Amino acid sequence: MDIPQGVNVRMDGATIIVKGPQGEIKRSFPKGTTVKVNGNAVEVSTPGKALQGTTEAVIRNMFDGVSKGYTKNLKLVYAHFPISIEVKGSDVAIKNFLGEKQARKTVLIGSTKVQVKGQAVTISGPDKEAVGQTLANIRNAMRIKDKDGRVFQDGIYAED
Repeated sequence: MDIPQGVNVRMDGATIIVKGPQGEIKRSFPKGTTVKVNGNAVEVSTPGKALQGTTEAVIRNMFDGVSKGYTKNLKLVYAHFPISIEVKGSDVAIKNFLGEKQARKTVLIGSTKVQVKGQAVTISGPDKEAVGQTLANIRNAMRIKDKDGRVFQDGIYAED
């Protein structure tokens, strides 16, 4: 695989470190997987073909993330009580969800950022897995228990 312009790749033992304009990502791969940086290319060798394809896809995602970044656009939907999301450092607080007095809390993963403007929520960052896991954490915190899901459809949904 060729390394794109503006992206620096180096190995630190078994960890690959990719730097670009959007940030830095570190990743370790399973035993038996070897990743080598030769000039302007990255070579991957694994015991199985499926694992090799997966490893190459993860490295390509790292290249895309540090050069362009990943973004998820979401929308807060509520019918009963207005929901608000506050971000302080790496902590995310979901307030007034279903009229609850206690805020539901979760955390950001890695260098992911969450921006809230009214009902629009944007999750962005260089690491695709961290952006997806942060979204999953927020959705999990907003899970509705002990109520009929057909009536209480409040939550966070993809805007696309």
